[in-house]
Amino acid sequence: MDLDSKASDRPLDPRCLLTPEAGNSEGKTFQDTVGFPVAVVLPAAGCGERMGLSTPKQFCTFLNRPLISYTIETFERISWIRTIVVVVAKESYDQMLQVIHSFHHTKVKVVEGGTTRHRSIFNGLQAFHESTEGPSLIRPKVVIIHDAVRPFVEEDFLLKITLAAKEQGASGAIRPLVSTVIATTSEGYLDHSLERAKYRASEMPQGFLYDIIYQAYQRCSEFDFEFGTECLHLALQYSGTNAKLIEGPPTLWKVTYKRDLAAAESVIKEALSLSACLISGTIAETVALASHLQKNLAANSMTVDVYQSATGNNELLSKTRNFIQISASEESLLEISEMVKVLEEKNHALLYPVVIVWVHLYMSEESSRRQKADELSSFMDLATKAKQGNVLLYGIHVVHSKVPELWEKCAERLSQITESLIRDRNPAFTGQLLQA
Repeated sequence: MDLDSKASDRPLDPRCLLTPEAGNSEGKTFQDTVGFPVAVVLPAAGCGERMGLSTPKQFCTFLNRPLISYTIETFERISWIRTIVVVVAKESYDQMLQVIHSFHHTKVKVVEGGTTRHRSIFNGLQAFHESTEGPSLIRPKVVIIHDAVRPFVEEDFLLKITLAAKEQGASGAIRPLVSTVIATTSEGYLDHSLERAKYRASEMPQGFLYDIIYQAYQRCSEFDFEFGTECLHLALQYSGTNAKLIEGPPTLWKVTYKRDLAAAESVIKEALSLSACLISGTIAETVALASHLQKNLAANSMTVDVYQSATGNNELLSKTRNFIQISASEESLLEISEMVKVLEEKNHALLYPVVIVWVHLYMSEESSRRQKADELSSFMDLATKAKQGNVLLYGIHVVHSKVPELWEKCAERLSQITESLIRDRNPAFTGQLLQA
């Protein structure tokens, strides 16, 4: 939802399609609203014990990309956020630098963390002060502290947190409690329960005037550094600042367990599958098939734009991450190869996998049998090459029927297969020629 078109030349973040764009009645951009420097500190030095994996959860991957890169991108795309400080364990420092290089993150500074969460956050805040390691970063007016394993936070909510922090000194996200909180005795019996309606769960992000939270960390005790968990409490206890609490959306959930990685992947896949670009060609039969496909996919909440050709039209290749090419010619693989080349040149698949579904329409069973064998080898080679660039290439064979009922069923199967390939994005099916 970055409203500054010059902030990044990377493709639009598909997650912004899940929520309506925020703004104000006067048509001002977020950049106009935030006229002061803002930075983010992402503590990411934990080992993720509850995940039950040898790899810290922030470096666990889905869709060929580590979780922490998704979170960084959430903030990096926001034009009014100047700097992102990622705090990692010493043994993960080089790995973090590799993530930044691989996914072209540009606003990030990496610092080493401490032995506890609060020590790591303090190390992140100290990156804005002069040190022996070199010049400090530009000190922000407001700093946002967020968990590296909460990848889904929208710009409009970050704006609320930021402006409340500037006005009040501190602000934080809250959510209603899902379960009743109870206290137990030392013997394991119920002691008492809390009235759920009176309490809220403290979440991230949290925003602070930089001077207030930095002062709080300078004054807090060793006990706080070792056992504390709540930054808002430190601001209240050591800087006398009572935070403004703002109820956040359900998307603020945190990746804690292994199943949460699957949930995060599902959210991304859903967002990626909301639109597609369909290239119909000019033959009457391919145009008619494209019309069928567009109608059927639209019935399942997918926006499909139809073009006759992709040749020389690089703009359409930046509109979505799903492309459907319908062709009846023997040279159609050359068109697919050219599309893959353009996507690679534009780095369109750098952050999220791109899907290309090649639909080859045969006008008869005989032509289908004659061409299939030769096509399969060439198609598999092209798909293997494309996969290395995060482009998932699938093929579907369709034989035209002059019987209306049979043709209608064939078009329906094609729609179902195409939708499934786009939604699942399963790399195991790349290079295969399916039959509709």
